[in-house]
Amino acid sequence: MSADIIITEFLDKDAEQYLRDKTSVLRDDQLAFEPERLYSLTGAARALIVRNRTCVDKALLDAAPHVKVIGRLGVGLDNIDMASCAERNIKVIPAIGANSDSVAEYVITAMLVMMRPIWNAATAMTEGAFPRQPMGQGCEIGGKTLALIGFGGIGRNVAHRAAAMGMHIMAYDPSFKPEPELNVVEASLPECLAAADAVSLHIPLNDATKHLMNADALEQMKQGAVLINTARGGIIDHMALADRLASGHIGGAAIDVFEDEPPAEGALAMFKELDNIWLTPHIAGVTQEATRRVSWMTVEAVARHLF
Repeated sequence: MSADIIITEFLDKDAEQYLRDKTSVLRDDQLAFEPERLYSLTGAARALIVRNRTCVDKALLDAAPHVKVIGRLGVGLDNIDMASCAERNIKVIPAIGANSDSVAEYVITAMLVMMRPIWNAATAMTEGAFPRQPMGQGCEIGGKTLALIGFGGIGRNVAHRAAAMGMHIMAYDPSFKPEPELNVVEASLPECLAAADAVSLHIPLNDATKHLMNADALEQMKQGAVLINTARGGIIDHMALADRLASGHIGGAAIDVFEDEPPAEGALAMFKELDNIWLTPHIAGVTQEATRRVSWMTVEAVARHLF
């Protein structure tokens, strides 16, 4: 059974109903993982609404000749063949800014957790220990330096929160634009890595950024610094990261995104014995509030394009 609008991943129920009141809608959160079945359902569809797990490639677009608009429940577009969309005059609409607050809060939380061994201490307590002295060696983030690799909307949001907590901010971005309210120092990537106590990634995944944080880049990081990735998994070489975490050169890492999601069995085995890594299942931008904002921004934009 096809429909006018096909939704392949989760969104706010009220936002979904908004579309159902206008036209036929098929929502099936498993379609992101079953491309052949998705192809069979898109023949009459005029719109697709997806997150990052749905591969919108030429094969899907060939199976969906009537699609006019693709709503992206999020901001990353690396799962969408933008060139093929342009050839077909298909409008791609990301939900820019809708989950920025949630991601920024995650980054601040991750810095606090990594720079003070809160998670390790909590785990030790549940195991019957009381490690006050060894776990009391963390650092305040006030007065420390945060390097933002990428200084777009989310990076700026993080900068405002970090500055409010007394951090010094550096940023590397080929398209850097000053933030009038903040004293953000523009710097090269090597300068950022060498000086920062915490490095947070906010760049898209493309040919230029694939494994940008490789062994050489990780080695350039300040001894004991922490690394946070809420952007895309392919930006970091995870084997190289595991080596630097094991040696203590990198003090800790919070990783929310992965090259394949969910990761294949054994894909994260290099982190299994490490106690200075915090892995989360791509939830930095997923909160109740962000889901509502992302969903409504997307469905309203799709509706404006169709009706």
